[in-house]
Order: sequence, then C-alpha cells, then structure tokens
Amino acid sequence: MSWVWFYLPLHLLMAVCLCHSIRAPTTSFKSDLFNFYHSLILADGKETTVHLLKDIPKRYYFVLEEGRAPAPFTITVTPCDVPIEWSILIHKASASFLGKAAHGDRDTQEVSKSQKTPSIASTIFNYKGNSVETYVGMSSYSALYMLEFLSTERDTHITVYLTTDTTSGHLYPELPVDPRIDVIGIGHTTVTLAWKHSPSVLQHRENIQYCLLVNEKHNYKSLCAAETAIRSSGMKLPPMLALSLSPYLLEPQQVMILSNSELSIINKASSGEVRQICMGTKNTYTVPSLSPSTQYYFDVFVVNLLTNASAAYTGTFARTLEEPEPKMTELKDGKVIQVVLDGKKQKFYSLQYQARHKRVQFTFQSCRGQVRVHITKNGKTVASENISGLRYFSLKGNLLDTYLVQLRSTEQSNSSVKVQVSSHFHKPLFPLLPESLKIKSFSKLRTCNSVTIAWLGTQEESKYCVYKKRIEEDQVWMELQSTDRCAGPESRHKSEKVLCKYFYDINLQRAVTTETIKGLDAGTLYLFDVYLIGPSGIPVRYHSKVVKTRKKC
Repeated sequence: MSWVWFYLPLHLLMAVCLCHSIRAPTTSFKSDLFNFYHSLILADGKETTVHLLKDIPKRYYFVLEEGRAPAPFTITVTPCDVPIEWSILIHKASASFLGKAAHGDRDTQEVSKSQKTPSIASTIFNYKGNSVETYVGMSSYSALYMLEFLSTERDTHITVYLTTDTTSGHLYPELPVDPRIDVIGIGHTTVTLAWKHSPSVLQHRENIQYCLLVNEKHNYKSLCAAETAIRSSGMKLPPMLALSLSPYLLEPQQVMILSNSELSIINKASSGEVRQICMGTKNTYTVPSLSPSTQYYFDVFVVNLLTNASAAYTGTFARTLEEPEPKMTELKDGKVIQVVLDGKKQKFYSLQYQARHKRVQFTFQSCRGQVRVHITKNGKTVASENISGLRYFSLKGNLLDTYLVQLRSTEQSNSSVKVQVSSHFHKPLFPLLPESLKIKSFSKLRTCNSVTIAWLGTQEESKYCVYKKRIEEDQVWMELQSTDRCAGPESRHKSEKVLCKYFYDINLQRAVTTETIKGLDAGTLYLFDVYLIGPSGIPVRYHSKVVKTRKKC
C-alpha cells in the first residue's frame, strides 16, 4: 500500500487549488497544499473510516502515480447507520493549462490571477441511500478524482475502500451471482435457511466463514450497520473479529454459546435480542429457540478472517408458526397425577375437570420449586396463587360445571406438582396435616454423638418415619434445593432410616413428639427428614432440617 500523494503531479495540485477558487498568493497556496496533503488524500488499498457531521460535506481525493497507464480502480462505500449521499467527480486539466504548467511558475501564476478555471469538473457517479455500493472505473494519470460525502440526517460514520490493484485479490469476500437467502423450512420455534456459496469460500476455505445475524426489527445491509444499531440500543458489541472464533471478553449483557464448532453470541437489551451465529463454511443452517408466531429478520455475512472485511447477502425474513393449542389433560375424580413444569419456557400446563357434584376439592402438592395455580369455573377465576407445599381449594358450584386448572413454574428451573380433584370429602387422599411442617432441633440437647428433634402431629393417627443423611457443608444448599417433596421413604437408602412410629393426640396443644437420634459422629453435619404417611399411603415430607453435632463434649 502506498500513499498516492507522493506521486501527485504539480499541474494536478494546481488544478485542485484552482477548482476550489484559491488565489495565487504564496502563503495561501502553501497552506492549501498542507491541508491537501494531510487531510484530503484517500489511501490506496486500505479501508478508511470516515466520520461525517450532519449537513457538512467531506471531500477526499485520489490520483494515479505519474506516468502510470490507465487502469481500472474500484471504490466501495459502506454506510454504517443512516442513508448518505456520495458522489465521484473527476477534474481533467485542459491541454493548454498542462502546457503552461510545464513551462514554469510565471505562466501558472498568470492563469491564477486571471481567475480562469483550466480544469473541467464533471460528476461521473452519485448515490443516495444506505446500501453498500461499489463503483468500478478506468483511471488516468492526468485526472484528479474527488469523493464527496454528505449526511443530512445526523452525525454518522462510513467506511471507504479504494484500490487500483485488481490482481492481488479482493479485500471483501465475493458474493455469488444470486446473493439471496432462501427460507427452506419454518417451524414453531425454528427457521431453516440456505444460501449459495461465495466464490471466496470455494477458493480460500480456511480464511472465510459465514455468520448469521437474527433479530426482530429489520434487515441490515452491512455488518457495520448492524454493529452501529446494536450499540445505539444500549448493547456493547465486540469487534467484528468476534464473528470469527477469536477469543474476547463478553459484556455482561452478552451470552456466548459454542457447540459443534458454531459460535452463537446473544446480545440482550430492552429493545430486543440480536443473535450472531458463525457456522464456518456451511451454507445451510437451522436457527433454534425462536418464539412462536414471531417475525424474524435474517442476514448472512461472508467474512474474511484475515482482514475482518465482510459482504452481505440479501437479507430475508420469516414468521414462525403459531404455537399449537396446549393439550388439555382431563382430571378424573380421585385420581392423582404429577405434572413437570418447564421453568425456561414459562408456559401454562392445562387440566380440565367437569364436576359431578356441587362441591369439589382440588389438592396441590408442590414437589419441587414454587408453582403458580390458576383455577377458573366456566371461564371465571375462582382461585389464583403461588404454592410451595400442600394446598387445598374447596369450591362450590353446580353439576357439570367446567373447571380449568392452569399450572406454571414461577422459577427458571423446572418445577413439579401433584394434583388431585375429588368430590368425596370423607375420603381424603392426602393425610391430615399439622399447622406446621417444620422440624425443630434443641441446641442444648445436642451432644457429640446425638441430636434431639421435634415435630408437630395431628388428631389423626398416622405413621411418621425419620431419616438421616450425613452431608458436607458445601452440599447443604444443593441438597435443600434438589429435594423432591413428593418422594416418599421408598426413595431413600435403607442405611438412612432411623425409625418409624405411630403418633396422634386429640388435643392439638399436646400433639408434639420428639426423638433423640444417637450413634452420630462428632462435629458432623446431618440432614434430617420426617415423612408423614396417612391412611391412603401417600406421604408428606416435612421441611428438611440440617443439624451439626458438637465437636467437643
């Protein structure tokens, strides 16, 4: 790459000054030459970033090396935000002026003083818009080219690439003759795309890759425009090299997923989500994890990993299919079902029941996590709340009333819940519960090898089973979070069982029982569980209690 102003002939320098109505005084001429050399020359073979202020035109110049034969040149302009106006003008010096310039300064000064314009300026190309445009022309050593750029909407920036070397390859990857993206498959949460291979991929496979941009707003005509839009929405985008598999530090609002040699970058902001997926040289891709009944815009860029330059295929859009109606599960009188709820999708699971009696009772036992329960009768809400234990809803109505139960996890992780509906109140499936399901431990009764715990009972004779489990301190949180409250004693290892006993008291004030568990190790953490098993055999688990034995006695 060379800076072409080293080769700018004197007569063309004079033409530049004259076409800008610059008079002949020596100091003015030198000042203009200084500005010309340092701020107006466009580099050959290099991509230049140009910052534009609103309504203020900016000009750059280009001229061939002196003595070089006419040759083709290309200029590529990439708007990075709003539409711009740009044009190419050519200044051709007249033959008489060139002759005078060659004979000395005296004749040149005479021309300047007479305010004649010995150069002929003509516009050979102009464009207005935000698409990437490339102009291909034939240059001459006796002509000076001027590029003029103007933004009328707001301050912005663009990139300009000029080259006169057409033999050493292209900075920008090439697009196929047909650069359209084809939508070959649409699902509820997926869209499958295909596009024709870039000639650059076929020639330089190891240095080229495809990257896909997915968003819900509109298509982008260049990667530069996409990056600008994402930054303006409040998200920070990594350099364009991030679209290759180069390492970099992600911002807090970015998520990177790398699997099967594919890099996915998800930028999150209040204005929506923008995904970047780079898939190497594959020219088909199925975009996963989309939302149903949503319109998405897809842009494919072919990226040169050595130069970071890219070319954009013609963007497309597609709307995912509508989400199918949720399957309705019929509840049968007296039958218990267990439902697993997806916390990530946050979808409602629907159950339906047609009443055979005027009074019905719904029972919900949260097995893991917290569950949102919403019950409607003939379309009207009769109950709605979050549950994390055992909960009963006794409802009155008419025969053949239709009840709809909707369940949803309130957490990001999966939840599960047992559900039963019954019109037989005298035959409860779940045992009668005490006022509290907490287990209490007595610190003063704690020894090096024993722990005393207590829990509340009921007025109904029931079976209580106690289990213990030795755990480490770093396992406490995981043990408590992963507990399945619906699982019974059959899920525990036999070695964890302490005892089972029957207990009740007509006087609820005295319905309390204690148990001292012996044979423990000193200074050790234990997890204690109590299971209440009623006449139907369905267990209810008390809240787990973690107790540490004394280290020294």
